[in-house]
Amino acid sequence: MRDSARPTDEAVSSIGPVVGKRMIESDAFVQALEDIGFDFFTGVPDLLLAGIVETLLTRRLYTPAVREDEAAALASGAYLGGKVPAVLMSNAGLGTCLNTLLSLHQLYRHPCLLIVAWRGFEGRDAPEHRTMGQAMTSLLDTVRIPHRTLSETTALEDFSWVAKTFMQERVPVALLLKPGVVRGLQP
Repeated sequence: MRDSARPTDEAVSSIGPVVGKRMIESDAFVQALEDIGFDFFTGVPDLLLAGIVETLLTRRLYTPAVREDEAAALASGAYLGGKVPAVLMSNAGLGTCLNTLLSLHQLYRHPCLLIVAWRGFEGRDAPEHRTMGQAMTSLLDTVRIPHRTLSETTALEDFSWVAKTFMQERVPVALLLKPGVVRGLQP
């Protein structure tokens, strides 16, 4: 991987405008990821990720996938091609791609950022999201995927953690997005 393609801690200082708002704007979220080096985005859309996906599509940075395991495989290939990949998914999709993450990304040290919409957070969501919403952080701990929950008030630290952990660990790292933290398509 090229040195210029690696996320850098220095770029984190450029995301100051992200902090201090009630919600993080999707455009600022995407720009912050670009500023720390991410240059390949793929995944499966989710309602909580809609604003981010729209921004990525507008910037022509998003390669859609049919399934989350496909997105994880695309990210691995992108990493081998010198890109710094991020995969967007709901936490239900995390279950779909676990084998790919463990047998490809972790085994062969292909890092990627997992941007995971936390459906079922605190039991508030449709019934089909509640079980994974409750189990997600324990599941990530069990399979040794480092994770952090994005907050409006700690966004600078959260993005700094992503940049550092991504390169130090060289495995998938997850940034969890609770409802209402990053603005979606609805006002």
